[in-house]
Amino acid sequence: MEGLRVSDANLIVYVHPSKANRVSQAILRDLSSLLFKFNEIFDGVVLAYDVDIPSKDAKILPGIHAYFGVKLKAKLLLFSPKPNMLLEGKVVKLAQESIHIIVLGFSSAVITDEEIRGEFKYKIKHGEGVFISRSHKRHVIKVGTMIRFLVKSLDEEILHMTGSLNSPHTGSILWLDKNLEDASPSGRSTKKRRENLESREMQEHDAVDGGVVSLDNSHQIKRSKKRKISEKC
Repeated sequence: MEGLRVSDANLIVYVHPSKANRVSQAILRDLSSLLFKFNEIFDGVVLAYDVDIPSKDAKILPGIHAYFGVKLKAKLLLFSPKPNMLLEGKVVKLAQESIHIIVLGFSSAVITDEEIRGEFKYKIKHGEGVFISRSHKRHVIKVGTMIRFLVKSLDEEILHMTGSLNSPHTGSILWLDKNLEDASPSGRSTKKRRENLESREMQEHDAVDGGVVSLDNSHQIKRSKKRKISEKC
């Protein structure tokens, strides 16, 4: 999925003197306050971090409360969706006019009817609403389906996105992964390689039966010759 990246950051955490004997806890608490919020400095939502404190030295800052700054290095896992990126999420609500999605368990997205391509038709099936492809009857989107969609916009304050299913590479992930692979150039080449490999294996099998094989299969030649001798007898 696009929109995820790892960033190396050099940070300074300001620790209150009362936490001087629990510096590590104070640092982790401060970093935890960044989680699942959009951060303008990092241009993304911090999902996780791995921190390293290269030095135990700290710089004492002047003021009424003499805070001290601790320098540290951190690897941050960021969620930074941008327009036209392909994201993945789970359908949690579906109606004729919209599809509602949860991405990574915390960010919401909505796809309105004008952003759902005409290939999909809304139907009531077994008492629940579903979108079914007119071209591929097994391409179905319903509550619980994991889908791939294009980002249209992001509200950074509430972490809400609008999305689109207008691209042919969007829809049910399960169906796309099964069917678009063979349709793509790389998928066709993979399929062709697989067919060539099967053809070679069949030829090698026929060659063994006829007594013509490579040197690596000398033990198979012996078996073939023995079989011929026994047949002549």
